[in-house]
Amino acid sequence: MLEITPGVAIADEELSFEVSRSGGPGGQNVNKVETRVAVCLNVDASPALGAQQRQRVRERLHTRISKAGVLRVVCQVHRSQSANREEAVRRLRDLLREALAEDAPRVPTRPSRAARERRLAEKTMAARRKALRRTRPDEE
Repeated sequence: MLEITPGVAIADEELSFEVSRSGGPGGQNVNKVETRVAVCLNVDASPALGAQQRQRVRERLHTRISKAGVLRVVCQVHRSQSANREEAVRRLRDLLREALAEDAPRVPTRPSRAARERRLAEKTMAARRKALRRTRPDEE
């Protein structure tokens, strides 16, 4: 079980893994061993997520989810398949945690007196600057 939040846990059966050869330096190891790991989760078909949670994940991770509703996380930073697998699962967990996190309510604030005075002073200076650019009728 992959625990995302205290109320949400994804069963291992829901995750599918794809392995392939990793790119980059590494000599013969790169050319013969499949160390790159992609972990896939079908967000639309996951029974671990409720309707609202599924919608929230789809909205927040829309750039990472395919049209088929599959969230795919790839890892190839390590030289071993097992380390990349653990890293990919960790990244997936972190992504889902972030997507499911509730937003902090916005607390309305007001500008301070000094900020208001600064803003008005800047506006006055801008107006003076523009006034100096205009041609004066007595100069024509």
